Amino acid sequence: MGENQSRDFEMTAGKLRIVELTEYQTRSLREDELAEEIGRAIHTFYGKQIAVQPPSFLTDRCWQLTSQGWVGYIPLTDAFHLSLVPKVPVANLFRMLEYAYRLDFTILEGLMDSESITELYERLALVLAKRVLDRIRRGAYRSYVPQNDYLPYIRGRIDVMDHVRNLQRVALPCNFEEHTADLEENQILLWTLTRILESGICTERSLPHIRQARRALLGLTTLQPFSARACSNRLYNRLNQDYEPLHALCRFFLEHIGPTHRLGNHRMLPILIDMDRLFELFVVEWLRKHVPARYSVLGQENVQFHMGHIVSISIDITVEDLETGQTVFVLDTKYKAAASPAAADLEQVVAYAEAKGCTRAALIYPTELACPISGFWGRDISVRSLAFRLDGDIEESGHRLLEELRLWAESGAPGSR
Repeated sequence: MGENQSRDFEMTAGKLRIVELTEYQTRSLREDELAEEIGRAIHTFYGKQIAVQPPSFLTDRCWQLTSQGWVGYIPLTDAFHLSLVPKVPVANLFRMLEYAYRLDFTILEGLMDSESITELYERLALVLAKRVLDRIRRGAYRSYVPQNDYLPYIRGRIDVMDHVRNLQRVALPCNFEEHTADLEENQILLWTLTRILESGICTERSLPHIRQARRALLGLTTLQPFSARACSNRLYNRLNQDYEPLHALCRFFLEHIGPTHRLGNHRMLPILIDMDRLFELFVVEWLRKHVPARYSVLGQENVQFHMGHIVSISIDITVEDLETGQTVFVLDTKYKAAASPAAADLEQVVAYAEAKGCTRAALIYPTELACPISGFWGRDISVRSLAFRLDGDIEESGHRLLEELRLWAESGAPGSR
């Protein structure tokens, strides 16, 4: 208990207590350390992220909080915050985010020495704000947008049929194009900066820049809500290609700024990162960047079956040989502590392999297992557990995994059917 308390931060002047919860570790708080209203709010709003056991004789009259594989920051009230701490070093978490969200490495130099999630979050927000301000100084992206309006003068082309139907109307129906900055490219930036300000996480070190960037955009475009999905798979041209890394940063913020909760008069926006999902995205993007050119790496490939009705499954990662058109590996990431693979996980990855007609299937963990597996499922599906370790040098870990996959592909084990 004393060790846990030493990791808490307490600002006596502002009466703020920040309690740290490390992934998958249970933290006990005395019954008088956590108000029932706050404990109930954690269970109600963040039950997916934090398992809550209220005080009872089973818990020695203590609250028990267990982080469920999420990292981030939850400001529950002005006086009580939760910091969800990753098992991996913050520097490695940053590298995972770089790969997973395809962030521009060159604009993020110097951020790897961040000591906490909130510091990393704030420094990324500052990078976004400064890059937005720089783009606006050089001129925000503009494009011609078709417009239809009734005007007292001719602009563009008159809609003759509309005019004939409404001869009594003095204004002329015109179809024209307007050169404007009120475009999705800029609206996404404005919405993201607004959400960052609403989160309340940033300090005076970055807030002036964030507010300035938001004000500048408000003079150019309208505030519209966007999901993180809107930041992906966008088309860019030579006039707006520098928006791509900005939208990559926006995707990070929009995915990880959680939904609003209210506790009393407080309106809170947490930062929440699902480490299981991040690990999957990271492994996909790392492999894409490093596999030989003859291979293609796909993430979340959707496979459909017709069984009276359509049944769909999504496979975490598939590696295909572009020369033969065959699937070489089916990979399933598992971000959880385990001594050995669970039977259900093995059955799942084997089902994926059968769906793709592939005979090499692997479960990838963020650490070495105490009891790794390597063998055959049935006669022709080779199954292994592999590690992409996150506790050391990520690049070295990735290349070790890649070498294991290369040797496996070149071994006598069967390939694709």
